[in-house]
Amino acid sequence: MTGLRTKTRSKMLIGSVLLALSMSSTGVRAAPEDAADPILRFLGQQTQKASETASDLIMSAMNFLGVRYRFGGTSEETGFDCSGFTRHVFENSVGLLLPRRASEQAEVAGLLTVRKEDLKPGDLVFFNTMRRAFSHVGIYVGDGKFIHAPRTGSSIRVDDMNQSYWTTRFDGARRAPQVNPDAPVVLR
Repeated sequence: MTGLRTKTRSKMLIGSVLLALSMSSTGVRAAPEDAADPILRFLGQQTQKASETASDLIMSAMNFLGVRYRFGGTSEETGFDCSGFTRHVFENSVGLLLPRRASEQAEVAGLLTVRKEDLKPGDLVFFNTMRRAFSHVGIYVGDGKFIHAPRTGSSIRVDDMNQSYWTTRFDGARRAPQVNPDAPVVLR
């Protein structure tokens, strides 16, 4: 059990550092000092913008910060690839079983198309990273950021969608109605 606690603390430390850096680089103002942990401050800010279900989904995703990438991976123990990560988080947070591939997740009946300017925490965000549409997926966490399993040799992390690499590769976003039921959408 001690190893599990150490692993969890390590993830929280990694998450704290990543989110603190991302908040300072974007000019996000911190919450009052009584929220000591940067992750809790960030998530508290995002909670105001998201449904309770979306907040739970984001918290679940953040628990995997630092888990290694593995092509075809579907678990914390063996590692995740991008779609294995989103599938795992959605299934265990809201009971929505997504298909195994990113391109298939983008086409799920019942998911709603969302414009970039209407993104809400918990939305799936898709990118063209392999010269084909919808080849990469992550979960929008708010403030222009998303969490994802990026590539071999890396681990689950939060990145800024406004970086030129991600901006030029953005393919679209989808919303599960059970995550953000009252947010605006564009029907496909």
